[in-house]
Amino acid sequence: MIIKRLVVGPLDTNAYLIGDEATRQAVVVDPGDEPERILDLIKDSGMEVNAIICTHAHFDHIGAAGDIKNATGARILLHRDDLENYELVRDQAAIWGYDIDELPPPDGFIEEGNNIQVGNLSFRVMHTPGHSPGGICLYGEGIIITGDTIFKGSVGRTDFPGGSVERLRESFKRIIALPDETAILSGHGPETTVGTEKRENFFVREL
Repeated sequence: MIIKRLVVGPLDTNAYLIGDEATRQAVVVDPGDEPERILDLIKDSGMEVNAIICTHAHFDHIGAAGDIKNATGARILLHRDDLENYELVRDQAAIWGYDIDELPPPDGFIEEGNNIQVGNLSFRVMHTPGHSPGGICLYGEGIIITGDTIFKGSVGRTDFPGGSVERLRESFKRIIALPDETAILSGHGPETTVGTEKRENFFVREL
């Protein structure tokens, strides 16, 4: 498995290229900004990107999705419960003082239990609301890509529209119930593991 991370945009969002070395198939997760850098990464990898997966639809995670789609033909996928956020992305960005291009409509929706096949790799969709109504994680191959549900030592904010501490608590429980060695690739900040977060994440006290 090939995992490439780029830190992009004004909020230092982690964009990921996840690929299968054998088949050269890949997905891009959370292309928040700087499409030129993401496209250069794709080109240098020699991968064929067939999907753009949004862990949630806040502007700093989807701002470059249209550019990546236009350049690669990849489908934009997200959870249906974040469609309203997706459609209001320009308004979101404006609140933070940023201007982004209007995005094309999503090409499809993913939901709890769906499998995302990337060549020979397989990832299960986990619906993990709390930070946003349609937040999702991708779990498989020894990793979990969590968007803004959980970070090293922290969790996502719940004071945005559609946020919920109660729902985040349930989502957090699901993640830390995974095997301790599972690598957590979050939407911001460094990589961690489930075992580390069980021991050190402040949110454990909320449980």
